Amino acid sequence: MMKIWPFTRKGVSGFSAASTATQVTEGIDANGLTAVVTGATSGIGVETTRTLTMRGVRVVLAVRNVDAGKNLKAKILEEFPAAKLDVLELDLSSLASVEKFASEYKSLGLPLNVLINNAGIMATPFQLSKDNIELQFATNHLGHFHLTNLLLDAMKKTAHESNREGRIVNVSSEAHRFTYSEGIRFDSINDESRYNRLQAYGQSKLANILHANELARRLKQEGVRITANSLHPGSITTNLLRHHNFINGFIHTLGKLVLKDVSQGAATSCYVALHPQVEGLSGEYFMDSNIAEPTSQAKDVELAMKLWDFSLKFRQA
Repeated sequence: MMKIWPFTRKGVSGFSAASTATQVTEGIDANGLTAVVTGATSGIGVETTRTLTMRGVRVVLAVRNVDAGKNLKAKILEEFPAAKLDVLELDLSSLASVEKFASEYKSLGLPLNVLINNAGIMATPFQLSKDNIELQFATNHLGHFHLTNLLLDAMKKTAHESNREGRIVNVSSEAHRFTYSEGIRFDSINDESRYNRLQAYGQSKLANILHANELARRLKQEGVRITANSLHPGSITTNLLRHHNFINGFIHTLGKLVLKDVSQGAATSCYVALHPQVEGLSGEYFMDSNIAEPTSQAKDVELAMKLWDFSLKFRQA
């Protein structure tokens, strides 16, 4: 059932907030492509994975819960018996797990055309990761930052050998607008006394955009045929807000009328990952399957460079 007003105006791409993942990938033959999708077993990750496989992509499900991954694989195979799916364990809050995943991926000998950094946690109470980093920043940004770096050589090799553009997609959020006033709290990431769970979420989502932008700049400089973009999936009725019972209940009551369902929520990820209109576009921010405008902080080149250098420091944490 469509959960957003059906008369939403279409953008330049011909799509709108009401467009579904199936609609934005209509007619696209993605056979021969291989993608990694993090957080593939919950929320929009499920529909993103399903849509990519429907279009012929071999998808590696990078998931915390391997049993849930295997269950999703079985479910998709029931619908699409020719689907090509692999399941590998990945806990983005642990840099050791990220390194283990990258090593296991490389050992499979698979190419890598598309990386969708989709997994995320939202507005959690203050907690440190296994590497002693604030959990939202660790999971939403640092885990994906290191995962991307570790898989980049495989993507470069694939892009060169296949002569097809590689695409890196960071699932951010309009919540990047509600980060701390300084954007990224480099000097107090782990300061519990100043922690605000919603602003910390915004900080991690700002980091997703800055990461994609700086990566795009570096890839362009290298002359590599790989793009990096970020996006806002839309306000979706998923379980991300499970730590806020009142808000969650409110959303599920009224949200059915005005918010996106999961198929609409996954649309922009699938659009940016597969659509020919996105060919050659890099360092852009998308919303409702159209280019959108993030905050001035999100476009701050120096802030993006500073975040890159800051993030590298945690490699051996």
